[in-house]
Amino acid sequence: MTADEQHTPPVYRRVLIKLSGEALMGDQDYGIDPAVIARIATEIHDLIKAGVQVAIVVGGGNIFRGAGLAAKGMDRVAADQMGMLATVINALAMQDALEHRGMFARVMSAIKINEVCEDYIRRRAVRHLEKKRVVILAAGTGNPFFTTDSAASLRAIEVNADLMIKATKVDGVYSADPKKVPDAVRYDVLRYDEVLDRKLGVMDATAVVLCRDNHMPLRVVDMTEPGTFVRAALGENVGTFVTT
Repeated sequence: MTADEQHTPPVYRRVLIKLSGEALMGDQDYGIDPAVIARIATEIHDLIKAGVQVAIVVGGGNIFRGAGLAAKGMDRVAADQMGMLATVINALAMQDALEHRGMFARVMSAIKINEVCEDYIRRRAVRHLEKKRVVILAAGTGNPFFTTDSAASLRAIEVNADLMIKATKVDGVYSADPKKVPDAVRYDVLRYDEVLDRKLGVMDATAVVLCRDNHMPLRVVDMTEPGTFVRAALGENVGTFVTT
């Protein structure tokens, strides 16, 4: 974060960041890359210094993917429950990385697991945010058949976030996979109805409709680009902005 950014007030005072579990792997095939989670924690630290209240929803795909396990014959409910537990593991790792950088962080779970984290209670989550604590929301919605994208949309609405940031490994939303289609077009701005009509795969349809119907703006950014979270909170034109 530059000196100018430190003195520029954020446009969005409260943001929710959706981190995929796969993003935590780095170049590994499985698990958590300590360098990646440390870098993300540094980015979050910069957000807090800029005066932004931060909530995080983290996926579990680096450990287990419920839908993938179900596709191979496992009972879908059991598979999704395993995926929820994987998100708790990632959330605890994120909490540790944040605390090593001097931040206060709380893990709140949608399923009861009181020995390691708090239950998710909306009013308590908002209070943590008001006290400048980073709130890491684990276990999705607590229900099978719902993705962590849907959980992120729901939690962003519940805690009255001003912006939802989806952290990916590409610099926005494209008309096709840019790794497979070299001439894929990147969008600067999209409407939620366009995302649905064009089947762009930003998030699953449930997550998109939740954001659309509740007027929750979304910015899809490249999490590997240094300073991208702060730039998004400052209202800069980074990544792809999705709105109603």
